[in-house]
Amino acid sequence: MTDTALSPGFAAAAAPALKVRGYWGTVGYRLRYDYVTLFFLAVIVAIALAAIFAPLIAPFDPNKTSMIYRLKPIGFRDFRLGTDELGRDMLSRLIWGGRMSLLMGLLPVVVAAAIGGTLGVVAGFVGGKLNMLIMRVMDIFYAFPSVLLAIAISGMMGGGMYNGLIALTLVFIPPLCRIAETATTQVRNLDFVEAARASGARRLTIMRYHILSNVLGPILVYATSLISISIILAAGLSFLGLGVTPPSAEWGLMLNNLRQGIWASPFVAALPGVMIFITSMCFNLMSDGLRQAMDVRL
Repeated sequence: MTDTALSPGFAAAAAPALKVRGYWGTVGYRLRYDYVTLFFLAVIVAIALAAIFAPLIAPFDPNKTSMIYRLKPIGFRDFRLGTDELGRDMLSRLIWGGRMSLLMGLLPVVVAAAIGGTLGVVAGFVGGKLNMLIMRVMDIFYAFPSVLLAIAISGMMGGGMYNGLIALTLVFIPPLCRIAETATTQVRNLDFVEAARASGARRLTIMRYHILSNVLGPILVYATSLISISIILAAGLSFLGLGVTPPSAEWGLMLNNLRQGIWASPFVAALPGVMIFITSMCFNLMSDGLRQAMDVRL
């Protein structure tokens, strides 16, 4: 018997082609098999969908009052989660309250990421006096704790939902700007950026196509972790009367309204706090999973 050697062309054709994933493809692949992160993401999606479709899901009008059914316990007749101090259905108000709470948690972080990220990239890439000017202004905001700064800004502007959104946005711009500036400083002198400069690319083009794509990961991870803080701060502002105003349903405002009835119906009074805790915890743990998936060294 004689051995038949395979030709190089036939061997290359027979070998299976390896699928090469890019950075974001690798991140998606790692997230696909991170079942813990996917579970918490599913909980967040379920809460968001319930809030979006609140008119179809909520069993009662969230603002309909009844003095006869004040502070009823969980499972009382058709009120599956009881009623509040004005006899309003708690399940309906929790579902509708998710709209305001998620809005107050997501919108300030998204706007702050856009503004702070842009300022940080510009400061880190240009450097010099512009960097010093932008970052020293950000340091002024760093001198105050985020909670006190949000209360001070919202109180100075007069409270209300829109003023609360502005206050939270101003609180989150400095840390996001700092993250973007640090990441940009680490990237701006790398070989591919120098090659883009040598080829005659303009500053705006380099920042848009070369810098931003490499600093977007840290900004995204940090912004995701800020959503839980934003939800808690928004609830705190509403609890203090500086956020969402009655009769709108919002979890922090509901906590404030139910604190006087905690002795009559303690479990019902704790429900808005439970929703704040669950939502914040899910965003925190999802942020941890996203960070691990985006860290190529792990």
